[in-house]
Amino acid sequence: MITESYIAFFKALKQHNNKEWFHANKKTYEKEVKQPFLALLETLIPMLQQLEPTIAATPKEALFRINRDLRFSADKTPYHTLLKAGFAPGGKKSALPGYYLGISAEKVHVGGGLFQLKGPALKQVRTQITHEPDALNNIVDAPLFVNTFGKLKGELSKRLDQHFQPTLKITPYIAHKQFYAMQEVPLKDYIHSDRLVPLITDAFKAIHPLNQYLKKAFE
Repeated sequence: MITESYIAFFKALKQHNNKEWFHANKKTYEKEVKQPFLALLETLIPMLQQLEPTIAATPKEALFRINRDLRFSADKTPYHTLLKAGFAPGGKKSALPGYYLGISAEKVHVGGGLFQLKGPALKQVRTQITHEPDALNNIVDAPLFVNTFGKLKGELSKRLDQHFQPTLKITPYIAHKQFYAMQEVPLKDYIHSDRLVPLITDAFKAIHPLNQYLKKAFE
């Protein structure tokens, strides 16, 4: 269960984001942050597998490292100030659409979709949209999706290939370079609360139709 100690650790990490402080407080991280988060994933995975049976992750496999990749970042702070996990067929770094959870000191971030698409994969998704543009509109305009996430997120292309232009008149979403949705809620409302698991699983259920639609592009 996520507690005040989880919040306190990440608040302190924001102020002392360096290797010396982290290693001095690693036991606290393991006990008060990592272990409760993994326990939460242990509860979530069987529920998620009812939606997506092809996901075969353990909590440790779903967990992203707290260490930041600094190779291409101007920000050289070594640690993320949240724990996050990803679930998708083929693993958290799969090119297939998946589900995401992140918990910082302030917020629960939960959603899914496709976050990073390289050229050929993006073309596959856009081709799928040309085949079923109305189906995508129906998914992202559905009350459950809108009430949970607001709208479909993702960067937009400044230019669109000519053969995709006619579909743009039916759905603006074909211009997206990413196709994801995210709900953000204050963590303080879910400390020591059994309501955290239903919050997350309800968001996974809301993103499921979008993931099933996007997955068709890779079949």
